[in-house]
Amino acid sequence: MKMQGLNHANIWRFKLTTATMTLIPAAVGINYVAKALAEGLKLPVWLGSLGTFLASMLAGPVAGAISGFINNVIYGLTLSPISTVYAITSIGIGVAVGVLHAKGWFSSASRVFVSALIIAIVSAVISTPLNVIFWGGQTGIAWGDSLFALLVANHAPVWLASFIDEFVLDILDKVCVAYLAFFIYRQLPQRMVRFFGDDQQ
Repeated sequence: MKMQGLNHANIWRFKLTTATMTLIPAAVGINYVAKALAEGLKLPVWLGSLGTFLASMLAGPVAGAISGFINNVIYGLTLSPISTVYAITSIGIGVAVGVLHAKGWFSSASRVFVSALIIAIVSAVISTPLNVIFWGGQTGIAWGDSLFALLVANHAPVWLASFIDEFVLDILDKVCVAYLAFFIYRQLPQRMVRFFGDDQQ
């Protein structure tokens, strides 16, 4: 069954209603717990955008962007200061997910994969300059940074090595998160999906 939320014409509308005031903190909490779990278990992915995906899918790109931004700031203030730097990346992810979802790119498992690749590119393009400026091009994920070191050792430009490091990690992370969000969204009651969509109209 195809689930409907925001229609294409309304994706950029945003109202700070009771629904969104409930959704955004919930999305921030999901992001926070997922990212903390991934870091605690030393997983090769971040998982910190799951709540952002869900907020964007339910209430549009603005709600998702706000959720991602707030989470990065809070996470940076409590567990990992470097997280705050990537708040702008989370905004980009929220916008990309919201637009792709509104255009029907989360309607099937095969389309979700394509969406994840697009979102990974968006994330990598935004994050790479931050990685270079603040961390010399590395991401903080061991196997990705091993690839970065190998590329630099073979005389690849730092910016290119950093982008490849970030992109390969983002592909794995965003594919995992996109499918998690896709399956969670499809299990939500239709009434809930329509509630958030109608609330922004």
